[in-house]
Amino acid sequence: MAELLEGVPVSALAVYAHPDDPDVSCGGTLAAWAKGGCEVRVIVCTDGGKGSTDPTVGGRVLARRRAAEAAEAGALVGVTGQEFLNYADGELVDDPDFREALVAAVRRHRPEVVLCPDPTAVFFGQDYFNHRDHRVVGMATLDAVSPAAALPHYFPDAGPAHQVSTVLMSGTLEPDVWVDISATVDVKGEAVGCHRSQFPDGVEWAWTAMRLGAEDAGKQAGVPWAEGFRRLRLGG
Repeated sequence: MAELLEGVPVSALAVYAHPDDPDVSCGGTLAAWAKGGCEVRVIVCTDGGKGSTDPTVGGRVLARRRAAEAAEAGALVGVTGQEFLNYADGELVDDPDFREALVAAVRRHRPEVVLCPDPTAVFFGQDYFNHRDHRVVGMATLDAVSPAAALPHYFPDAGPAHQVSTVLMSGTLEPDVWVDISATVDVKGEAVGCHRSQFPDGVEWAWTAMRLGAEDAGKQAGVPWAEGFRRLRLGG
């Protein structure tokens, strides 16, 4: 039987590769939690400067535009804060420097729950495979959360150790817990629609795809609309 995640965490940190990823991946959950009093913070790992099919738009211009779009979306979702690490789009590497930046973020914000992409989800049917940055962020975040952030001898200059209680991985092929977003699905849609640079032909198709995905997840969870996750329980 599908398990619905009940309650609202005290604090949550969403770690994603590109400015639109948090809203697309878990915007309904973040909005529901923020509405319930959770301190929701977002880490965007890249500047998003390559995410366009328009060759006339420079990378720096695009990065600034996408940061503004993310700020607009974050205000709708109700996030407490957003932080851009500004690594080059498409060039993320799971190396010690990147993991230290993520460990520092986890120790600084000390979240109860961390959300990130599922790095094991690669192929979705025959017409899509997961962006490399998504996979890198997912694995690096897992490595940063456990054991690194929890043990003081890992990156000792990155702040006091912190044990995350739960990791929820989005974009997974193996969901085992769901969040009911029936009250916030429209907020998610509006937030996704803020990322206009990603939808040069209009946001309507993105809105439709988002609602279909939430409806499918809802059917699995037994509610009108949902987001599904793969959960790790780490204690804390």
